[in-house]
Amino acid sequence: MIKKSTGGLRSLLFLCIIATGGYFSELHAESAATTLLYHQVLNETGSFPELMVDEGLTVDYRSDGWVITGKEGIIRLERYYTLGERMIRYHVKFSDDAVALFKSDTNDFALSVDMSGKRVSVATNPESWKRMDFLDADHEYLVEIYRSYQKQLIRIIDLYSGESDQLSMTMDGPGGWGAGVENSSFNTGLQHDYYCFGLQSGSSLTVKQISVLAGACDLFLLLYGDSITEPDGYFPTRDFPSAWTQLIMENVAGRAMSSGRGGCTIHNLLESIKNELPYLKAKYVMVTIGTNGGNSEENLSELVEFILSQGAVPILNNIPCNESGTQIEVNKTIEKIRQKYQLSGSKFDIATSLQHDGMEVDTTMMYYEDYRGSWGEIYHHPNVKGSQAIYLRSLIDLPEIYDATLP
Repeated sequence: MIKKSTGGLRSLLFLCIIATGGYFSELHAESAATTLLYHQVLNETGSFPELMVDEGLTVDYRSDGWVITGKEGIIRLERYYTLGERMIRYHVKFSDDAVALFKSDTNDFALSVDMSGKRVSVATNPESWKRMDFLDADHEYLVEIYRSYQKQLIRIIDLYSGESDQLSMTMDGPGGWGAGVENSSFNTGLQHDYYCFGLQSGSSLTVKQISVLAGACDLFLLLYGDSITEPDGYFPTRDFPSAWTQLIMENVAGRAMSSGRGGCTIHNLLESIKNELPYLKAKYVMVTIGTNGGNSEENLSELVEFILSQGAVPILNNIPCNESGTQIEVNKTIEKIRQKYQLSGSKFDIATSLQHDGMEVDTTMMYYEDYRGSWGEIYHHPNVKGSQAIYLRSLIDLPEIYDATLP
Protein backbone atom coordinates (compact mmCIF):
# COMPACT_ATOMS: atom_id res chain seq x y z
CA MET A 1 0.00 0.00 0.00
CA ILE A 2 2.92 2.37 0.64
CA LYS A 3 4.15 3.16 -2.84
CA LYS A 4 7.47 4.51 -1.57
CA SER A 5 8.37 1.30 0.30
CA THR A 6 9.11 -0.85 -2.77
CA GLY A 7 5.80 -2.61 -2.89
CA GLY A 8 4.99 -3.46 0.72
CA LEU A 9 4.03 -7.10 1.10
CA ARG A 10 4.79 -7.90 -2.54
CA SER A 11 8.39 -6.75 -2.09
CA LEU A 12 8.64 -8.97 0.96
CA LEU A 13 7.34 -11.94 -1.00
CA PHE A 14 10.05 -11.38 -3.58
CA LEU A 15 12.61 -12.09 -0.88
CA CYS A 16 11.65 -15.76 -0.89
CA ILE A 17 13.73 -16.27 -4.06
CA ILE A 18 16.93 -15.13 -2.33
CA ALA A 19 19.27 -18.04 -1.59
CA THR A 20 19.61 -18.98 2.06
CA GLY A 21 23.22 -20.09 1.82
CA GLY A 22 26.64 -18.48 1.55
CA TYR A 23 25.49 -15.22 -0.04
CA PHE A 24 24.00 -14.02 3.24
CA SER A 25 27.12 -14.87 5.23
CA GLU A 26 29.16 -12.65 2.91
CA LEU A 27 27.07 -9.54 3.62
CA HIS A 28 28.41 -6.99 6.10
CA ALA A 29 25.37 -5.16 7.41
CA GLU A 30 27.38 -2.68 9.44
CA SER A 31 29.03 -1.14 6.37
CA ALA A 32 26.17 -1.03 3.86
CA ALA A 33 22.40 -0.94 3.70
CA THR A 34 20.78 -4.36 3.50
CA THR A 35 17.42 -5.95 4.11
CA LEU A 36 19.17 -8.70 6.07
CA LEU A 37 18.82 -7.97 9.79
CA TYR A 38 19.96 -11.35 11.09
CA HIS A 39 21.18 -14.66 9.71
CA GLN A 40 22.52 -17.77 11.40
CA VAL A 41 23.35 -21.29 10.26
CA LEU A 42 22.81 -23.58 13.25
CA ASN A 43 25.29 -26.34 14.09
CA GLU A 44 26.99 -28.00 17.05
CA THR A 45 30.16 -25.90 17.11
CA GLY A 46 29.08 -22.27 16.67
CA SER A 47 28.48 -19.63 19.31
CA PHE A 48 24.85 -18.49 19.47
CA PRO A 49 24.42 -16.27 22.55
CA GLU A 50 21.40 -14.55 20.99
CA LEU A 51 19.43 -17.84 20.90
CA MET A 52 18.00 -18.38 24.37
CA VAL A 53 17.08 -22.02 25.05
CA ASP A 54 14.59 -22.58 27.87
CA GLU A 55 16.06 -24.48 30.80
CA GLY A 56 15.24 -28.15 30.53
CA LEU A 57 14.40 -28.10 26.82
CA THR A 58 15.88 -31.14 25.07
CA VAL A 59 17.92 -30.08 22.03
CA ASP A 60 20.48 -32.13 20.10
CA TYR A 61 23.06 -29.78 18.57
CA ARG A 62 24.21 -31.37 15.31
CA SER A 63 26.36 -30.33 12.37
CA ASP A 64 23.26 -29.99 10.16
CA GLY A 65 21.02 -28.16 12.63
CA TRP A 66 19.42 -28.13 16.05
CA VAL A 67 17.09 -31.07 16.65
CA ILE A 68 14.40 -30.18 19.18
CA THR A 69 12.76 -33.21 20.79
CA GLY A 70 11.55 -31.67 24.03
CA LYS A 71 8.12 -30.07 24.43
CA GLU A 72 8.79 -28.33 27.73
CA GLY A 73 10.00 -24.99 26.41
CA ILE A 74 10.98 -22.84 23.45
CA ILE A 75 14.02 -21.20 21.85
CA ARG A 76 13.92 -17.42 21.64
CA LEU A 77 15.84 -15.11 19.31
CA GLU A 78 16.97 -12.33 21.62
CA ARG A 79 16.67 -9.59 19.00
CA TYR A 80 13.92 -7.01 19.48
CA TYR A 81 12.29 -6.00 16.19
CA THR A 82 9.38 -3.62 15.66
CA LEU A 83 9.52 -2.93 11.90
CA GLY A 84 6.13 -2.83 10.24
CA GLU A 85 7.57 -4.61 7.18
CA ARG A 86 9.66 -7.65 8.08
CA MET A 87 9.93 -11.40 7.70
CA ILE A 88 11.54 -14.31 9.53
CA ARG A 89 12.56 -17.38 7.55
CA TYR A 90 13.28 -20.77 9.13
CA HIS A 91 14.98 -23.62 7.21
CA VAL A 92 13.51 -26.69 8.90
CA LYS A 93 12.76 -30.41 8.75
CA PHE A 94 9.82 -31.99 10.57
CA SER A 95 9.26 -35.51 11.85
CA ASP A 96 6.13 -37.12 10.41
CA ASP A 97 4.23 -36.62 13.68
CA ALA A 98 5.52 -33.14 14.52
CA VAL A 99 3.37 -30.19 15.47
CA ALA A 100 5.85 -27.30 15.34
CA LEU A 101 5.28 -23.89 16.90
CA PHE A 102 6.59 -20.55 15.62
CA LYS A 103 5.43 -17.62 17.74
CA SER A 104 6.07 -14.26 19.36
CA ASP A 105 7.24 -14.16 22.96
CA THR A 106 4.12 -12.19 24.01
CA ASN A 107 1.86 -14.90 22.48
CA ASP A 108 0.01 -12.33 20.41
CA PHE A 109 0.97 -14.43 17.37
CA ALA A 110 1.33 -18.22 17.14
CA LEU A 111 1.73 -20.42 14.05
CA SER A 112 1.40 -24.20 14.19
CA VAL A 113 2.52 -26.61 11.46
CA ASP A 114 0.89 -30.03 11.92
CA MET A 115 2.62 -32.62 9.72
CA SER A 116 0.30 -35.58 10.25
CA GLY A 117 -2.76 -33.41 9.68
CA LYS A 118 -1.03 -31.52 6.84
CA ARG A 119 -2.45 -28.40 8.41
CA VAL A 120 -1.06 -24.90 8.97
CA SER A 121 -2.89 -22.66 11.45
CA VAL A 122 -2.61 -19.33 13.26
CA ALA A 123 -4.19 -18.84 16.67
CA THR A 124 -6.71 -16.14 15.77
CA ASN A 125 -10.36 -16.02 16.86
CA PRO A 126 -11.79 -17.70 14.89
CA GLU A 127 -8.73 -19.76 13.99
CA SER A 128 -7.09 -19.12 10.61
CA TRP A 129 -5.92 -22.33 8.95
CA LYS A 130 -5.19 -24.06 5.67
CA ARG A 131 -4.57 -27.65 4.60
CA MET A 132 -1.29 -28.12 2.70
CA ASP A 133 -1.27 -31.59 1.19
CA PHE A 134 2.29 -31.38 -0.14
CA LEU A 135 3.80 -31.51 3.38
CA ASP A 136 6.13 -34.52 3.52
CA ALA A 137 8.38 -35.47 6.46
CA ASP A 138 11.10 -36.67 4.05
CA HIS A 139 11.52 -33.14 2.67
CA GLU A 140 12.97 -29.89 4.04
CA TYR A 141 11.10 -26.60 4.10
CA LEU A 142 11.33 -22.86 4.39
CA VAL A 143 8.78 -21.48 6.84
CA GLU A 144 8.38 -17.75 6.24
CA ILE A 145 6.37 -15.45 8.51
CA TYR A 146 5.71 -11.99 7.10
CA ARG A 147 4.30 -8.82 8.55
CA SER A 148 3.41 -5.88 6.35
CA TYR A 149 1.63 -3.47 8.74
CA GLN A 150 -1.88 -4.93 9.12
CA LYS A 151 -1.21 -7.87 6.81
CA GLN A 152 0.23 -11.16 8.09
CA LEU A 153 1.28 -13.95 5.74
CA ILE A 154 2.60 -17.47 6.25
CA ARG A 155 4.45 -19.09 3.36
CA ILE A 156 5.63 -22.74 3.35
CA ILE A 157 8.08 -23.75 0.58
CA ASP A 158 9.19 -27.33 -0.17
CA LEU A 159 12.92 -27.20 -0.90
CA TYR A 160 12.82 -30.52 -2.80
CA SER A 161 9.81 -30.05 -5.06
CA GLY A 162 9.61 -26.24 -5.12
CA GLU A 163 5.92 -26.47 -4.27
CA SER A 164 4.57 -23.81 -1.93
CA ASP A 165 1.41 -22.43 -0.40
CA GLN A 166 0.47 -19.55 1.83
CA LEU A 167 -1.99 -18.47 4.46
CA SER A 168 -2.79 -14.76 4.72
CA MET A 169 -4.86 -12.66 7.10
CA THR A 170 -5.43 -8.98 7.83
CA MET A 171 -5.60 -7.19 11.16
CA ASP A 172 -8.82 -5.19 11.52
CA GLY A 173 -8.71 -2.82 14.47
CA PRO A 174 -11.63 -1.90 16.72
CA GLY A 175 -11.14 1.87 16.59
CA GLY A 176 -11.75 2.56 20.26
CA TRP A 177 -12.27 0.28 23.23
CA GLY A 178 -15.25 -0.70 25.36
CA ALA A 179 -18.03 1.78 24.74
CA GLY A 180 -15.76 3.40 22.13
CA VAL A 181 -15.53 0.41 19.79
CA GLU A 182 -16.36 1.46 16.23
CA ASN A 183 -15.72 -1.77 14.36
CA SER A 184 -16.12 -5.53 14.74
CA SER A 185 -12.40 -6.27 14.76
CA PHE A 186 -10.23 -9.26 13.86
CA ASN A 187 -6.96 -9.66 15.75
CA THR A 188 -4.11 -11.41 13.94
CA GLY A 189 -1.41 -10.28 16.35
CA LEU A 190 1.46 -8.01 15.36
CA GLN A 191 4.38 -10.34 16.19
CA HIS A 192 5.51 -8.61 19.39
CA ASP A 193 8.50 -8.73 20.25
CA TYR A 194 10.94 -11.64 20.03
CA TYR A 195 10.71 -14.56 17.61
CA CYS A 196 10.35 -17.97 19.30
CA PHE A 197 10.10 -21.56 18.08
CA GLY A 198 9.63 -25.02 19.53
CA LEU A 199 7.86 -28.36 19.35
CA GLN A 200 4.26 -28.67 20.55
CA SER A 201 4.03 -32.42 20.07
CA GLY A 202 5.59 -35.26 18.10
CA SER A 203 9.15 -36.56 17.75
CA SER A 204 11.28 -33.72 16.44
CA LEU A 205 11.72 -30.34 14.78
CA THR A 206 15.10 -29.65 13.15
CA VAL A 207 16.02 -26.00 12.62
CA LYS A 208 18.93 -25.48 10.25
CA GLN A 209 18.97 -21.74 9.53
CA ILE A 210 17.22 -18.57 10.69
CA SER A 211 17.08 -15.28 8.78
CA VAL A 212 15.28 -12.03 9.59
CA LEU A 213 14.75 -9.57 6.74
CA ALA A 214 13.19 -6.14 6.33
CA GLY A 215 10.84 -5.07 3.56
CA ALA A 216 13.28 -2.47 2.18
CA CYS A 217 16.57 -0.78 2.96
CA ASP A 218 18.43 2.43 2.10
CA LEU A 219 15.40 4.41 3.20
CA PHE A 220 14.59 8.09 2.94
CA LEU A 221 12.56 8.05 6.17
CA LEU A 222 12.20 5.60 9.07
CA LEU A 223 9.52 6.32 11.69
CA TYR A 224 9.85 5.12 15.31
CA GLY A 225 7.49 5.33 18.26
CA ASP A 226 4.96 3.63 20.53
CA SER A 227 1.30 2.80 19.80
CA ILE A 228 0.75 6.23 18.25
CA THR A 229 3.23 5.12 15.57
CA GLU A 230 1.63 1.66 15.37
CA PRO A 231 -1.97 2.38 14.31
CA ASP A 232 -1.90 -1.09 12.70
CA GLY A 233 -3.36 -2.58 15.90
CA TYR A 234 -6.34 -0.29 16.47
CA PHE A 235 -7.25 1.32 13.13
CA PRO A 236 -10.13 -0.35 11.27
CA THR A 237 -8.75 -1.71 8.00
CA ARG A 238 -11.15 0.44 5.98
CA ASP A 239 -9.55 3.58 7.50
CA PHE A 240 -5.95 2.41 7.73
CA PRO A 241 -4.73 4.30 4.63
CA SER A 242 -5.78 7.49 6.49
CA ALA A 243 -3.61 6.77 9.56
CA TRP A 244 -1.00 9.52 10.02
CA THR A 245 1.95 7.18 9.57
CA GLN A 246 0.55 6.01 6.24
CA LEU A 247 -0.16 9.56 5.07
CA ILE A 248 3.39 10.68 5.82
CA MET A 249 5.00 7.61 4.24
CA GLU A 250 2.84 7.97 1.15
CA ASN A 251 3.90 11.56 0.55
CA VAL A 252 7.55 11.93 1.55
CA ALA A 253 10.27 12.27 -1.06
CA GLY A 254 11.53 8.67 -0.97
CA ARG A 255 11.10 5.19 0.41
CA ALA A 256 9.74 5.06 3.95
CA MET A 257 9.00 2.50 6.62
CA SER A 258 7.44 2.58 10.09
CA SER A 259 8.66 0.81 13.24
CA GLY A 260 6.16 1.36 16.05
CA ARG A 261 5.40 -0.76 19.11
CA GLY A 262 2.31 -0.22 21.23
CA GLY A 263 3.07 0.23 24.93
CA CYS A 264 6.80 0.75 24.49
CA THR A 265 9.02 3.36 26.10
CA ILE A 266 12.22 4.99 24.92
CA HIS A 267 14.17 2.07 26.42
CA ASN A 268 12.39 -0.40 24.12
CA LEU A 269 12.82 1.97 21.20
CA LEU A 270 16.56 2.12 21.79
CA GLU A 271 16.68 -1.66 21.71
CA SER A 272 14.81 -1.98 18.43
CA ILE A 273 16.57 0.87 16.66
CA LYS A 274 19.96 -0.68 17.43
CA ASN A 275 18.79 -3.93 15.78
CA GLU A 276 17.36 -2.20 12.71
CA LEU A 277 18.81 1.18 11.73
CA PRO A 278 22.49 0.09 11.32
CA TYR A 279 21.38 -2.46 8.72
CA LEU A 280 18.63 -0.59 6.88
CA LYS A 281 20.18 2.87 6.83
CA ALA A 282 17.95 5.94 6.49
CA LYS A 283 18.44 9.60 5.64
CA TYR A 284 15.89 10.77 8.23
CA VAL A 285 14.72 9.03 11.41
CA MET A 286 11.48 10.42 12.85
CA VAL A 287 10.76 9.67 16.52
CA THR A 288 7.46 10.17 18.36
CA ILE A 289 7.98 8.74 21.85
CA GLY A 290 7.05 9.61 25.43
CA THR A 291 3.42 8.65 25.89
CA ASN A 292 4.43 5.78 28.20
CA GLY A 293 7.11 7.63 30.16
CA GLY A 294 10.88 7.35 30.25
CA ASN A 295 11.69 10.53 28.32
CA SER A 296 14.51 11.91 30.44
CA GLU A 297 16.99 14.32 28.91
CA GLU A 298 19.65 11.62 29.29
CA ASN A 299 17.59 8.98 27.47
CA LEU A 300 16.55 11.31 24.67
CA SER A 301 20.16 12.44 24.23
CA GLU A 302 21.31 8.83 23.98
CA LEU A 303 18.68 8.16 21.33
CA VAL A 304 19.57 11.24 19.28
CA GLU A 305 23.29 10.53 19.48
CA PHE A 306 22.79 6.94 18.32
CA ILE A 307 20.78 8.12 15.30
CA LEU A 308 23.50 10.66 14.49
CA SER A 309 26.17 7.96 14.81
CA GLN A 310 24.42 6.04 12.03
CA GLY A 311 24.70 8.97 9.64
CA ALA A 312 20.97 9.78 9.84
CA VAL A 313 19.19 13.06 10.59
CA PRO A 314 17.00 12.79 13.73
CA ILE A 315 13.52 14.31 13.75
CA LEU A 316 12.03 14.54 17.24
CA ASN A 317 8.29 15.19 17.31
CA ASN A 318 6.09 16.41 20.16
CA ILE A 319 3.70 13.72 21.32
CA PRO A 320 -0.01 14.43 20.72
CA CYS A 321 -2.34 15.71 23.43
CA ASN A 322 -4.11 13.20 25.65
CA GLU A 323 -6.86 13.13 28.27
CA SER A 324 -4.41 13.38 31.18
CA GLY A 325 -2.39 16.29 29.85
CA THR A 326 0.87 14.39 30.35
CA GLN A 327 2.10 15.62 26.98
CA ILE A 328 2.79 19.08 28.41
CA GLU A 329 5.84 18.23 30.53
CA VAL A 330 7.06 15.55 28.14
CA ASN A 331 7.05 18.00 25.25
CA LYS A 332 9.00 20.56 27.27
CA THR A 333 11.77 17.97 27.63
CA ILE A 334 11.57 17.10 23.94
CA GLU A 335 11.93 20.80 23.07
CA LYS A 336 15.06 21.04 25.25
CA ILE A 337 16.64 18.18 23.32
CA ARG A 338 15.65 19.70 19.98
CA GLN A 339 17.35 22.92 21.01
CA LYS A 340 20.41 21.07 22.33
CA TYR A 341 21.01 19.28 19.03
CA GLN A 342 19.36 21.82 16.71
CA LEU A 343 16.78 19.33 15.46
CA SER A 344 13.55 19.62 13.55
CA GLY A 345 10.32 18.18 14.86
CA SER A 346 6.59 18.45 14.31
CA LYS A 347 4.28 19.79 17.01
CA PHE A 348 1.65 17.06 17.06
CA ASP A 349 0.34 18.51 20.33
CA ILE A 350 -0.60 21.77 18.60
CA ALA A 351 -2.43 19.81 15.91
CA THR A 352 -4.49 17.77 18.40
CA SER A 353 -5.42 20.44 20.98
CA LEU A 354 -8.69 22.34 21.31
CA GLN A 355 -7.18 25.81 21.22
CA HIS A 356 -4.15 24.88 19.08
CA ASP A 357 -1.91 25.55 22.06
CA GLY A 358 -0.84 22.01 22.96
CA MET A 359 -2.72 22.01 26.26
CA GLU A 360 -6.15 20.31 26.18
CA VAL A 361 -6.88 17.38 23.90
CA ASP A 362 -9.50 17.75 21.19
CA THR A 363 -11.38 14.51 21.84
CA THR A 364 -12.92 14.52 18.37
CA MET A 365 -9.43 13.79 17.03
CA MET A 366 -8.88 10.70 19.18
CA TYR A 367 -10.42 7.26 19.45
CA TYR A 368 -12.51 6.90 22.60
CA GLU A 369 -11.22 4.06 24.76
CA ASP A 370 -13.43 3.17 27.71
CA TYR A 371 -11.46 1.36 30.43
CA ARG A 372 -13.63 2.40 33.36
CA GLY A 373 -12.72 0.23 36.32
CA SER A 374 -9.03 0.33 35.43
CA TRP A 375 -7.40 3.14 33.42
CA GLY A 376 -10.52 5.24 32.96
CA GLU A 377 -11.67 6.99 29.81
CA ILE A 378 -8.81 7.40 27.37
CA TYR A 379 -8.28 9.76 24.43
CA HIS A 380 -4.79 8.77 23.39
CA HIS A 381 -4.68 7.50 19.83
CA PRO A 382 -5.32 9.75 16.81
CA ASN A 383 -8.31 8.72 14.69
CA VAL A 384 -8.83 9.65 11.01
CA LYS A 385 -9.49 13.31 11.85
CA GLY A 386 -6.53 13.49 14.23
CA SER A 387 -4.28 11.74 11.73
CA GLN A 388 -5.15 14.26 9.06
CA ALA A 389 -4.36 17.12 11.46
CA ILE A 390 -1.01 15.54 12.40
CA TYR A 391 -0.08 15.00 8.76
CA LEU A 392 -0.97 18.59 7.86
CA ARG A 393 1.08 19.87 10.81
CA SER A 394 4.08 17.89 9.54
CA LEU A 395 3.81 19.72 6.21
CA ILE A 396 4.30 22.98 8.14
CA ASP A 397 7.07 21.83 10.48
CA LEU A 398 8.99 19.42 8.23
CA PRO A 399 8.87 20.69 4.64
CA GLU A 400 12.33 19.23 3.98
CA ILE A 401 11.02 15.64 3.88
CA TYR A 402 8.30 16.17 1.29
CA ASP A 403 8.18 16.13 -2.50
CA ALA A 404 7.91 19.46 -4.30
CA THR A 405 6.12 17.86 -7.24
CA LEU A 406 2.58 18.91 -8.04
CA PRO A 407 -0.22 16.31 -7.96
